[in-house]
Amino acid sequence: MPPPGVCMNIINARHKKDGYGTVTNPEKFLNQDFQQLKQYCLIRNVRYIDEMFPPDRNSIGPGILSPSDLARVVWVRPSKIVPNPSFVVDGVSRFDFGQGIVGNCWFLASIGALTFQNFILGQVVPLEQNFDEEYCGLFHFRFWRFGRWVDVVIDDKLPTINGRLIFVHSKDPTEFWPALLEKAYAKVCGSYSDMNAGTPSEALVDFTGGVHMCIQLSDPPPSLWELMCRAGLSKSLMGCGTPQGETSANTVLPNGLVQGHAYAVTGVKQVKNWQPVNLVRLWNPWGQKEWNGDWSDQSPLWQTVSPQEREMCLSVVDNGEFWMTLQDFCKFYSDLDICCLCPDFLDGSSSCHWKTSFYEGRWVAGTTAGGCMNNPASFWTNPQYRVKIDKLLNECSETQGSDNMLVSLMQKPDKRNRRLVKNLHIGFSIFEYKGERGKFPASFFTRNRPVAQTKTYTNSREVMLLLMLKPGEYLIVPSTFSPNETASFILTILSKAETHQPHKPQKT
Repeated sequence: MPPPGVCMNIINARHKKDGYGTVTNPEKFLNQDFQQLKQYCLIRNVRYIDEMFPPDRNSIGPGILSPSDLARVVWVRPSKIVPNPSFVVDGVSRFDFGQGIVGNCWFLASIGALTFQNFILGQVVPLEQNFDEEYCGLFHFRFWRFGRWVDVVIDDKLPTINGRLIFVHSKDPTEFWPALLEKAYAKVCGSYSDMNAGTPSEALVDFTGGVHMCIQLSDPPPSLWELMCRAGLSKSLMGCGTPQGETSANTVLPNGLVQGHAYAVTGVKQVKNWQPVNLVRLWNPWGQKEWNGDWSDQSPLWQTVSPQEREMCLSVVDNGEFWMTLQDFCKFYSDLDICCLCPDFLDGSSSCHWKTSFYEGRWVAGTTAGGCMNNPASFWTNPQYRVKIDKLLNECSETQGSDNMLVSLMQKPDKRNRRLVKNLHIGFSIFEYKGERGKFPASFFTRNRPVAQTKTYTNSREVMLLLMLKPGEYLIVPSTFSPNETASFILTILSKAETHQPHKPQKT
């Protein structure tokens, strides 16, 4: 850990493409090696039982089952639930599954979005797994967790009451990929109860290891429709949520929407009646309960578009999926999360790409935890990072004036159990500098105001800012709101660059 005020240049702090902890070479979660465990079971002709996430009440966790129901839980393998279980039946779809008794709609909405991106799905869910000749009760999944991809091993014993799955369950009783995926993520979080309550952005990031953008729909950007269209055409996952409201979460409102609930964005489409109408398609992970306003399944407005568009878009069935206008989407939903492998789609052009810089750091009470700018005597002791924005040339300069940098600050927990994690209030400030070298003392921050900063310090897992900075040198200072708070963090910076080289002059 560098001493207070030491300035780190993060331009070269990047992942090695083939290094340990990448998606192609993930870390072994809890040091469990899938291939070794599989060979052990096959040689000894035994079914695997996971000692690190055993089939008992500790893996279910507190608070989601009554003591009497907990006593009735029986952990059984899929072959004891149905005669011929399958990992996947007729492909993977958002309509494959429904939510169980744990409040993890945020996770299931993210799975719904995941089913649209086969490439990302294949990274998370190894689809070659099955219950055939080399079956030994052992499965594995991959998630991005705080800077590292991990391979998570589980056994296939699932919790049931009266022979029925109590958590996520497939519509086809012989299909088990959703229940096994949920169990793997419960293991990562610490237990099933540790998955209770959350936001889609958390799982979307853990499915991609990518860039997360959060858009507050109460004040959307003017280009929201174009942004969503480009995201829909790229390798992006989108989720959203409804406001909490005054009554309890999961209350179904008169308009059919569920209060304080997570949804997946599964499509965007412009249709035409007497004018163009921008529509957003949403999916409720309950697999039922739909919007009943304009452009809902039963709306007469569908009779005003062409039969071709109506046949392409409309599915009059209570499957949890529905259309609504972009205006109603912004009115009745609070935020939109877009998660992508890379934000190239923001430009709508392939002439630019984004460079990624990555750094793991830590605030330490008494040395590098200076708090926010309300603490001028100690703010300078926070970790400091330099970044340079170059001038864009040629085709890439056509989008000059648009956003050219994305900064993400994510706090890294020191506890495995998700419910025990207490997020601090975090944020960051960005300063422009010219000519200064070495560390930036307290006097620099009293003489200079930030050119950009997070609007507020929030106690969320991640805060981010998408912004436009003119070419120059900048200093990024992440901090907690209060000084002397110890925590680890990950700072990710993406800056726009060109994919092509400048043309060299020809010799004459």
